[in-house]
Amino acid sequence: MSAVAPATNRPVGQAAAPRRFAQGARQVFEYKALVYRRVWRGSLFSTFLSPILFLAAMGVGLGSFVDQGSAIASLGGVSYATFLAPGLLAAQGMQTAASESTWTVMGGFVWDRTFHGMFATPVSVAGIVVGHLAWVAARLTLVATAFFVVMLAFGFVASPAGVLGIGASVLTGMAFAAPITAFSASQKNDQGFNVLFRFFITPLFLFSGTFFPIEQLPALIRPIAWLTPTYHGVAIARGLSLGTLDPLGALVHLAVLGAYIAVGVGWALIAFRRSLTR
Repeated sequence: MSAVAPATNRPVGQAAAPRRFAQGARQVFEYKALVYRRVWRGSLFSTFLSPILFLAAMGVGLGSFVDQGSAIASLGGVSYATFLAPGLLAAQGMQTAASESTWTVMGGFVWDRTFHGMFATPVSVAGIVVGHLAWVAARLTLVATAFFVVMLAFGFVASPAGVLGIGASVLTGMAFAAPITAFSASQKNDQGFNVLFRFFITPLFLFSGTFFPIEQLPALIRPIAWLTPTYHGVAIARGLSLGTLDPLGALVHLAVLGAYIAVGVGWALIAFRRSLTR
């Protein structure tokens, strides 16, 4: 007979499983944080200096020319810099997530085999996946917060609700991090990442509403933009920053981002299990 936990009347092994999962996920997160603690200086430019330079160049530099033309009417009457900044906030989440979910993940399977070492301990596949994604979420929060502080310093936030754009950026990033993590877990070399960034990440950065309203895209391309996580993240961040977010529209955007995250997590669990057990 199997031992029974008195308080729950469930087998001890089953009762302890959620606790082991939570402990494993925490340990994976702590490992990622420890590694970052040693290499954080290398991310200073992308985290802090890059937003300042990009906003100065695109928002202040290019924006001064846009504001002088007739295009300002299509931006809702705000300056181009104020229109652009929240879009860049969401797009920055996409780019950070893609970076954190490609070479790092494949390296854990192919180069240093860190994930195999974790799997050799009591840490479960779910614990590894959740711990990794939790760390990506933490990195996204750090990057988005730094970006928002820069926006605030430049005066590119038109509404107090704009601070919630940090969460929109994190959700946008996670909508990419989960499926890209699953994709990376199945790769044997980094050739697939070149395709990913060249044909997916870069076009989405340019044509998902970050730099101009998607209504200005050709009618055939517009529905494709609506299906992308970037468009929905940009729409939430911009609506919050400008104070124009429609509650019903926000629910639709959140539902799409949540669907991408849920499907990505499920795919990642399958991909990690296959790579760790074969």
